[in-house]
Amino acid sequence: MNYRQLGSTGIKVSEVGFGAWQLGNARDWEGMEDNQAIRLVHEALDQGCNFFDTAPNYGGGNSESLLGKALTGRRSEAVVTSKFGHHPDNTLNFDSQKISSSVEDSLRRLKTDYLDSILLHNPPFEILTGSTDHFEILESLKQEGKIRAYGASVDSGREMEELIRNSKSQVIEVMFNIFHQEPRKAFKKAAEKNIGLIVKVPLDSGWLSGKYDENSVFTDIRSRWDRDQLTKRAELIPVLKEMLEPGESLVQMALRYILYYREVSTVIPGNKNLEQLIENLTASGKRIPAEKAEKIEGIWEQKLQADPLGW
Repeated sequence: MNYRQLGSTGIKVSEVGFGAWQLGNARDWEGMEDNQAIRLVHEALDQGCNFFDTAPNYGGGNSESLLGKALTGRRSEAVVTSKFGHHPDNTLNFDSQKISSSVEDSLRRLKTDYLDSILLHNPPFEILTGSTDHFEILESLKQEGKIRAYGASVDSGREMEELIRNSKSQVIEVMFNIFHQEPRKAFKKAAEKNIGLIVKVPLDSGWLSGKYDENSVFTDIRSRWDRDQLTKRAELIPVLKEMLEPGESLVQMALRYILYYREVSTVIPGNKNLEQLIENLTASGKRIPAEKAEKIEGIWEQKLQADPLGW
């Protein structure tokens, strides 16, 4: 496993992290047994993965609780990020006066006395403009030692730029993958401010595993995709598969494409079993050449930039 700096935080993180949305989460994904979830976290640590991303609403708090249980006795080996705004009861509430209590609840579930970072979880745009007191409260929590860093989880380059301009955020989590490259234009501005970038949804909710086609039927959160969305994705998969190196999977190429950008600190694919976990983590072992990255950029610019896919 290779490691990178998480912006100006002084924290080193594994290039491939562990997206914990699926831990204990039967609400959005197929269910996972608690013991299996804990084993996956332990195996990730054993393989050199040290970055774990969770949130209070993942599995109604179960993701944080299972991660806390798995990290008992091993907290010092892990870098843990959680979020604020989406709550365990599946409600949205970004009232800044609830930040402190939400952080305390996360600390309790995670069985720890600090978070390495906390992210505003896809907040309303006005918060990113700095017109509220959210970042002042986060700064206070940092001074108290409850958190080491803060930022936001967003979906676009415009949101990134607003956050960079109006806050002292040290970390930004952003959706970026082969099919969603718009945020790439803001990477340089983040690097200029030495902000660590965490890339979420790197496999387009599993589509970039290459396992699905236009006839696939989803009963989980991916049921949001309509037929046109499925068809557009399916048409691009063969084009991408032609670019694979011998022995390379589409998952590995998709993650390596993201890690091609040095501005990225870590990428956080999810996993439901040991096989998926190992496939994700081994993506850190090789680099893709610049010409392949440029070809992937070209596919997005020609096929998707003017008519973007919904996530």
